[in-house]
Amino acid sequence: MFMGTPEFAVASLEALVQAGCNIVGVITAPDKPAGRGMKLSESAVKKYAVENGLHIMQPEKLKDPSFLEELKSLHADLQIVVAFRMLPEVVWNMPPMGTINVHGSLLPAYRGAAPINWVIINGEKETGVTTFKLQHQIDTGNILLQDKIPVHEDETAGELHDVMKEVGAKLLVKTVQGIAENSIREVPQHNENLSEAQKHAPKIFTETCQIDWTKSTNEVYNLIRGLSPYPTAFTFLQNKLLKIYKAKKELKNHQAKAGSYESDSKTYLRFACADGYIYAQDIQLEGKKRMQIEDFLRGYRLNSEDTKDNK
Repeated sequence: MFMGTPEFAVASLEALVQAGCNIVGVITAPDKPAGRGMKLSESAVKKYAVENGLHIMQPEKLKDPSFLEELKSLHADLQIVVAFRMLPEVVWNMPPMGTINVHGSLLPAYRGAAPINWVIINGEKETGVTTFKLQHQIDTGNILLQDKIPVHEDETAGELHDVMKEVGAKLLVKTVQGIAENSIREVPQHNENLSEAQKHAPKIFTETCQIDWTKSTNEVYNLIRGLSPYPTAFTFLQNKLLKIYKAKKELKNHQAKAGSYESDSKTYLRFACADGYIYAQDIQLEGKKRMQIEDFLRGYRLNSEDTKDNK
C-alpha cells in the first residue's frame, strides 16, 4: 500500500512499480478546488496512479470506518508513506510487516515537516535520505537504511529536492527488497549528539521567510537558497514586498545601514548585511511577474538617493 501526495512522492511510487512491486492500492489527498475557476485539482500521485491503473483511495478522514474496512480488505503486507500526512495508529499498525516512511534527512537530524529547507538554511554541507519504521512519535521510529547526499555551496532547496526524490526512490526500493529478504537490521534512533538546530525541522511560516539584514551575509544567503523556490525569502523595496529567489553574496566591510540598498539602475541591486552584501538576481516585486534583475531595473524607477553609478 502506497501513501503520498506531491511530486516528490511520485518518484518513489514509480520506482516501486518499475521494480515489479505489487501495489494493491494508493492512498492520496482528496481532489481540491484550485485556480481562478476553482476546478477540482488532482494530486501528482493520483495522476500517476490513474495513468498506471492503480487502485486509488482518497479518504477525507483516516479513521473513517468505511475507509479502514476497505484498507483492511486489500491485505497489504507493507505500507509505504512518502510526503503524506500523519497516520493514526489504527492505520500504520495494520499491515503485518509494518509501515515505513521515506524522510528527507539523515535521521535523527532534522525531524519534522521541512528538513530540506532547514538543512540549507542552517548551512549544512551534507544531508541524505532515511527509510524508517513508523511509531507513535513523529520521525522517531527505527532506522532501516540511509543514503548520504552532499549539499553544494549554491544549491537551492528546489534543486536539493529534485536530487533527493530520486535518491529516496532508489533507497526505498532497496529497503522494500531488504525487508522481503529479511536482511535489514533495524537501528533505534539516538539524538544526543545533535545541536539544537539539528533536532527540529518545523513547518516554515511567513515570519521565517522575512530576511533579517542584521545577520551575517552567509546566514542571509543560506536563508534565500533554503526557501527557493517556495515559500521564498522576502524583504521590502520602497514599501513593496520583494521576493528573492536567487542571489549572490559578497563579504565586504562597509558602513552601510543593515537592509539599505544600492543600485546602478542597470545591472545590480544589493542589500547591506552585517558583514557584506547580498546581490538580488532573480526576484519578484509585489504585483509584478518574476524576472531577472537586469530586466527588473530596466522598467522600475528606484529612489535616486539609493542608486550609485557603477564605475
